[in-house]
This record gives sequence, C-alpha cells and structure tokens, in this order.
Amino acid sequence: MIGLRWVLDALGPGLLEPVEVGTDPGVRDVVVADPDPSDVDRIHPGDLVLGVAVHDVPAALAVLARCADRGAAALLLRPPVAREPEVRKRARELRLPLVTARRQVSWAQVVWLLRSLVDTGTVGAPAGSVDSPAFQDLFTLADAAAAVIDAPVTIEDEFSRVLAYSKRQEQADAARLSTIVGRRVPADVLRQFRSRGVFRRLGSGSEPIFVPGQPDGTMPRLIVPVRLSGQLLGSIWALVPERPPEERVQAFADTASVVALHLLRVRAAADVARRVAADRLRAALSGTGADDPADLALPPGPYRAVALDLAAPDDPQPGTPRHADRLQALWESIGRSRGWRRPAITEYQGRLYAVVTEHGDTGSWPWLAKLGAELARTEPDVRVAAGGPVDRIGELHRSTAQAAALLRLIDRGFVTGPVAAHEDSWAAAVLDLVTGAVPLADLLAIGPLGQLLATDDSRGGWYGETLRAYLAHPADPAAASRQLHVHPNTFRYRMRRLRAALPVDLDAPDVRLALQIQLYAGRLHG
Repeated sequence: MIGLRWVLDALGPGLLEPVEVGTDPGVRDVVVADPDPSDVDRIHPGDLVLGVAVHDVPAALAVLARCADRGAAALLLRPPVAREPEVRKRARELRLPLVTARRQVSWAQVVWLLRSLVDTGTVGAPAGSVDSPAFQDLFTLADAAAAVIDAPVTIEDEFSRVLAYSKRQEQADAARLSTIVGRRVPADVLRQFRSRGVFRRLGSGSEPIFVPGQPDGTMPRLIVPVRLSGQLLGSIWALVPERPPEERVQAFADTASVVALHLLRVRAAADVARRVAADRLRAALSGTGADDPADLALPPGPYRAVALDLAAPDDPQPGTPRHADRLQALWESIGRSRGWRRPAITEYQGRLYAVVTEHGDTGSWPWLAKLGAELARTEPDVRVAAGGPVDRIGELHRSTAQAAALLRLIDRGFVTGPVAAHEDSWAAAVLDLVTGAVPLADLLAIGPLGQLLATDDSRGGWYGETLRAYLAHPADPAAASRQLHVHPNTFRYRMRRLRAALPVDLDAPDVRLALQIQLYAGRLHG
C-alpha cells in the first residue's frame, strides 16, 4: 500500500492536483464509480475512486458521501466540478481527500497510470530496473518510433540519461554508441549540443529540432521534446542521414505524446519503488520490519547501522527530516560515485542512516569508514558513527540506537571523530546511558554538587573543572594541573578552596564515582 501524497508527488502537477487533501491515507486500489448509488459495493476501504461519469455538483456530493461511508482513500473528479465551492466544502466536512486531473489527460490514461503506480507500490516490484514492465514498454516504443522515422532512436530523460533505445544501432556513430554503452550522453557530446543551443530549445519549446552533422563525424539528429502539460519529461533522439520530409518529421513528433505517458509511468513507478525501499529500510532500523535481508536487497550479514552527517553543529536544522533529506541526496551521490550502486541509506527519526555489512568491499563498514576518513580531509564537518554489529536484520534496531547515541557523543566532543565505532567508544556509551536514565535536574538535586555548580560562576567558574580534573587524576596533582593548564601550586590552592566549599569525603571511592556521574551528566545532557 502507498500513501496518497506519494501518488500525487510521483505523478506530479502535470497530471494530478490536490484540491482538498488534509490527510495522507493509504491507497490500496483504483476503482471507477458512477453516480448510480448501486455501485456502492465497488468501493472498499483504501480505494482511490475515479468519478468518471460525475459531471455536476449533486452527483459529486452523492459520490463523496458514498466514498466517505465506505472508507475510500480519496475521490478524483474532473474540473470544474472538483473545484466547485460546495463540493470542496463537503469534502472538508467528510475529511475525504479530493483530487482533480488535468483536462489534457484522458480518463483512460489516468486509469492506466494510477493502476501501474498502485500495483508497483502494492507488490514492491523493482520498477526502477530495466527489467520492469515500464522500461520494457519504453524499448517497444523506441522500436515503434524508429519505424516511423526509419532511423535508430534513443529515449532519454530530462537529465540526458538513456532510458531505452531501438534496434538498428549498428548504424550509429561513435557518440551514439558511447551514449548507449554508458547509459548517459558523454560530457563532450553534451557540450557540443549545448553550444548549438539544443538544450535551450528543448527546455523552452515542443517543436522538433534538427541538428546538422558535425565535421568530427557526428551524424545529424532529429530531436523531439517530450512534454506533458508543459512539463519536460525527456526527449526522443533519432540518428538520421539528413533532414527527413516534413510529414515524416510530424509523424515522429506525434509519438511524443505516447512516450510522455510512459516516461511519467517510469518516473512515478521508480519513485514509488524508492519510497517502498526506504520504508522497508526504516522498518528495519526501528526493529519492526521483516527479518529478511532480501527485502532490503542486502548481502548476508552481519550488519551495522551507521549514522551519517555532513553539517556543522550549529546548522539551523539538525535532527530534522528536511535536514536528513538534503543529506541523503548528498551521501547517495557520494556513495554511487565510489561504486555503491544501491546505497542502503534513508532518513529515520530526523537522522540519516546507512545499513552496511560488517565485512566485504563496497557497502561494508570498513569501506564506509575509509570513505568517511577521506571525506573528512576536505570536509571537516563529516561525522560517521557506527553502531555495533548484529547478526540479523531483526536486531538492527540495537545498532541504530547505538549509532544515534555515538553521533551525539561525537557532536558533544566526548568521542573523537569524525569516524567512530560503538565498540571503540563503549565507555562513553555506558556513561551516556547511565546519566540519561533520569532527568538531569533530578540527578543534580542529590548531594551538594548541584548547589556548588549553581554558584560556580560567582566564584570564578573553576570549581567544576577543578573537581573534574581531580577526579580524573586523584593521586597525581601534576597531571591534574596539566589538564587545567595551571601551575601545580594553583591546583593545590583551588583544591583547598574546593574541599572547604564541598562538604564530602573526596577520599571515598563511592563519593568520587557519584560525583563523576553527576559531572558527566552535566556535560552530556546539560
């Protein structure tokens, strides 16, 4: 099941627009409703209902009532009915999301795209892979477009990445062959076409573009922008020996409308697949997911959860989903550039986490630790905090909690970063857990230390630091004075003042332990 907002985001404003969407219900199925009340049995909880035959306000109100009564996820109506004030008001009263579709898109196209999207989200199919039906349909369309123009064709997205290509590529030039092999237009070829204004025309118009051949042997191209409701989704490139007749050019351009729907389907399905994978990864991090690494496309364990950051501690938005979303795109890009083809990275509780294996090459903890250390040489704000290893995915929540705590300890300076592992920092982790078990105010209210620290500033501000140095080196005044960067005689003087102000037996081990716990609590949680 996928969320309604996923559907809206995946298909974009070029197809669907929210009218009254105050909630984000799960969408289980897509059904078509008629104004006839006898269709009530077609509507089930979680259905996205299409009002195909709803053309006026009374019919819209009736369908709204039936959808709300049956627990439907949302109702999709055509304009202008969807935007009538009475219809919108009733949708708000019923707390039923109301969505509308663009006029340029037929109901058949809406049903096809929504069905593909919901089916992908329901079964969790790998829609982003070239083996998915959405991509296979694009290859079929590429062959059909090639037959229309009588030339080899590629279909590319708006970032010049090759999504599909036709047969007959043996007729291609070197630039086309490099594009197909690399699944992306090479940088030198991009520069060549950009200098001729091709991409500027692609971005602003919808007319076919003919690019003559180049002296370096690059053959002529006929390019058709692929748009839907004004939004550029990609382009179709034909390798032609010369400019084709105008009627053939127009026939080739007419294929763009069909390709647009398939590109939207590919984009939407890939987006849903990514979100489904992210949801599964978040479930594993929280300990509520399936105990099966195949669900996460992970190799055999053991595994670690690793908290990632790449921002200064005074970042105005640390620990928020928006902050993590921004970091996720950055870390995924870094990972892919180093060979991690499918980075297992997602946001969880406002932090960014990677799931890596304990051993191996790319995508393992040794690999990520080395990558973090390399990045830290040029990015001093990099932080990589690994929880302890676990044998099963079902135990990953423990590693997640350890990684989160360790990242906090790095941020506060208790653990030396930028890269750290739980097993190398267990002492600080124990103190963090112990001192965080009760509220700081309650802990400091026990004994005289809280009162001493409360008036520390008025006494020069050195009581707390002097006590901390003494507890760290109880029998070594020289070492304690070095920690404070003062002369040993100054340290001894301060200790005499401190003993007079703090009525406890500092020679008793349990007293020293209790004071250390309280001081650590102040530093860790204050």
